[in-house]
Parts: sequence; C-alpha cells; structure tokens
Amino acid sequence: MTIPAPIISGPMAIEKEWIDYNGHLNMAYYNVLFDRCSDQAFELMGMGPNYAKERRLTIYTAEVHVCYVQELHLDHKVNVSFQLIDHDEKRLRAYQEIRHVDGWLAATSESLSLHVDMEGPKVAPFPADVMAQVEAMRAAHATLPMPERAGRSIGIRRKSA
Repeated sequence: MTIPAPIISGPMAIEKEWIDYNGHLNMAYYNVLFDRCSDQAFELMGMGPNYAKERRLTIYTAEVHVCYVQELHLDHKVNVSFQLIDHDEKRLRAYQEIRHVDGWLAATSESLSLHVDMEGPKVAPFPADVMAQVEAMRAAHATLPMPERAGRSIGIRRKSA
C-alpha cells in the first residue's frame, strides 16, 4: 500500500450547529475537523477503532497547538491534511492544516499524541507491527519539507523602545 504524503481528507462540510454567535465556525469545531483527519491517519497506521476494541491499545492526545488563520463559514467546504513529522517508541508528533477547497489556509494544528495501554491507562510502546506502520508513514512523510508553521510557540511580541 502506498502511503499518501501528506494524508488529505476528502471534502468536509461545516455543520450548522458548529456556527457560533459571531457567525463563523466555533473554535472547538476546528479540532473536530482535525480529529476526523487524524482518525484516517491512525487507521492507516493500524490504530483505528478495532485496535482499541480488540487490543485495548489506543492513542491519547497530550498536547495541541492550533492557529486560526482565516474564518470558516457555514457554506464552506474544507480538506484537512495530516503529516507525521516525528515519532518515537511511544509518541507521535503531527502537523495538520485545514484548507478551504479553493486552497486557502484556514487553520493549522500541531499535536503530540501518546500510545496508551487502556488497562492502566498508561503510556506504552507501540507493538512491533504497529511501529512498522508508523515508521512506514514517517518514511513517506520524511520526503515532505518541515512545515514552516510547525514548532510555533505562544508569546506576546514586544516592540523594543
């Protein structure tokens, strides 16, 4: 199987219930869109719903940094991308973008996910078969440049006097 680099979702619609009192997509639902695409990537790495059900192993999100670049509205359709930018024996670092189907950037997300044994729950190493799939995705995504917006931190820039 060829692994897409990056993984790109099919078009997703903005749902009416997701629009807030400002008339645009509420901040929480950007994460829903990112999560739906992440689920596709996790499935490709062998960590979908059956993995949790049958093997009692899963992925938990430890940290997320979202940048809201441009508003989304009810009539918009978007594609979401997923790029695996790093991993180790227990963690995945991913970068994602939400783009309007016309191509403009709406939001970015960088996340750190943990592989979890649900019996604890506790962070645990990937089994060998899953690690092989993680490494295959990382190898496919290693051909992509490091995203310019990855690694950002939150701060207030001060003008020097």
